Amino acid sequence: MKLRIKFSKQGPVKFVGHLDVMRYFQKAVRRAGIDIKYSEGFSPHQIMSFAAPLGVGLTSNGEYMDIEVNSMEDCKTMMSQLNEAMADGIQITECHILDERAKNAMSLVASADYTLTFREGKQQEDLDSFFNGLSEFMEQDHILITKKTKKGEREVDLKDFIYELSVQGETIFMKLSAGSADNLKPELVMEAYYQWLGQTCPEFAFQIQREEVYGNTGDLEHRILVPLGLIGECLE
Repeated sequence: MKLRIKFSKQGPVKFVGHLDVMRYFQKAVRRAGIDIKYSEGFSPHQIMSFAAPLGVGLTSNGEYMDIEVNSMEDCKTMMSQLNEAMADGIQITECHILDERAKNAMSLVASADYTLTFREGKQQEDLDSFFNGLSEFMEQDHILITKKTKKGEREVDLKDFIYELSVQGETIFMKLSAGSADNLKPELVMEAYYQWLGQTCPEFAFQIQREEVYGNTGDLEHRILVPLGLIGECLE
């Protein structure tokens, strides 16, 4: 039986890297007594995969992992068992039974929502002007920035990968392209904005939180972005 589990990551655990989070969940599943399915072969391992790695220092309300189990009572019991084994800062918030033909979450990732707030002491002097400028920044035909890669540096146009950018109070909201092909980090968007302002983006100026991860059930021209928990869900 395939399951897609959504969890949040808050507080000090935001400094725990992706590989350590994977190892932690493997141990937590054993502690919780989950009847998880193991791969076959000489080195069996839990059948478990994660949708999209979260950068160190970021918090999240929208992380996903897929697991396969041999048996379970129901989703509510599964969530309760896992939450009892979780460390402070990690909480299971949803559990979905998937159709056996459902693709794994990692292959579906197409977009993600982020919220950004200034860290204490990092705010701009004129916040209204700073936030209002984001609208004009987004009206550009192209948003060019020099991106460092393993092969050197190349100029990248971010415009097509920013699906939405708005200000809600003193919080910046972004819906960005995500996934293995075109993964855009919110930090890079802010670097481009500061560059457009003729300024340098201060290090660690923003607290960044991932709010949700989506898959695209449409196509490249007509995106239909749906939260990963609802894609492939068994409705029977």
